[in-house]
Amino acid sequence: MTEHPKVYLFDLDGTLLDSAPDLAAAANHMRVVRGLEPLPFETLRKTASSGARGLLGAAFGIRPQDAGYAEMAKEFLDYYEEHMADHSRLFDGVPEMLQDIEAQGARWGIITNKHARFVHPLIKFHMLEPAVVVCGDTLKVSKPNPEPIRFALKSINAKASEAIYAGDDKRDIDAANGADVFSVAVQWGYLGSPQPVQDWCADLIVHNPSEILGIELTK
Repeated sequence: MTEHPKVYLFDLDGTLLDSAPDLAAAANHMRVVRGLEPLPFETLRKTASSGARGLLGAAFGIRPQDAGYAEMAKEFLDYYEEHMADHSRLFDGVPEMLQDIEAQGARWGIITNKHARFVHPLIKFHMLEPAVVVCGDTLKVSKPNPEPIRFALKSINAKASEAIYAGDDKRDIDAANGADVFSVAVQWGYLGSPQPVQDWCADLIVHNPSEILGIELTK
C-alpha cells in the first residue's frame, strides 16, 4: 500500500529559497572593503548552504578554528542581515509546490541550520506559512544531527513514517536518514558537499519541485 506524505519538511537555503545572491554579495562586500577583487558568483554559490562558514572559507580561506574568524563572521552576518532580502527569491516551482501541498490537506515545514534572526524575517518577507519551523539555534544541535527533524515532527504530532525531508546538502540527507524519514535530495540546489549527490544515500533525487508532489510512501 502506498500513499502520499502527510508532512513535507524542507531545508531553506538552496531548497526553497535561492539566498545565494545575497550571501555572495555579503562575502564580496567584505572583499571589496579590504581592497580585494570580488569573486565570481558561481564560485561562491556552491558554498551558500554552509552559510558564513562556507562563504568566508571560499572568500578568504578562513576556517572557524582560525584566529579572527569570529570577528569576520559577525561582520558577514551583520551585513547579510541588512541585505538578506535584496535579491533572494523562491526557486521556480516552489510557490506552486507549496500551494499544492496545502491543497492536498498536507502540512509542510522548514528545518534549517540558519539562525532564527534571519529565518523568520525571510519567511515573513516571502509570505510563507509553514506549520513548523526549526532553526539552527532552536536546539543545542543542528543538522546532520537528526534531532531537529524529530523535534519538528513531535511539535506537530506527526510520525516519521508519514513524512519526507528534502534538502540540497548531504547533511540534510544524513539527518533525514537518521530520523527514519524519507530523504529527498534536490538537484536544483547548491550541492556544496564534496561528494556527488548520487552518493548521499538519499531515498530519491528530484530535479524540480513538481516531482516532490509525486512521492509515494510505502506503508
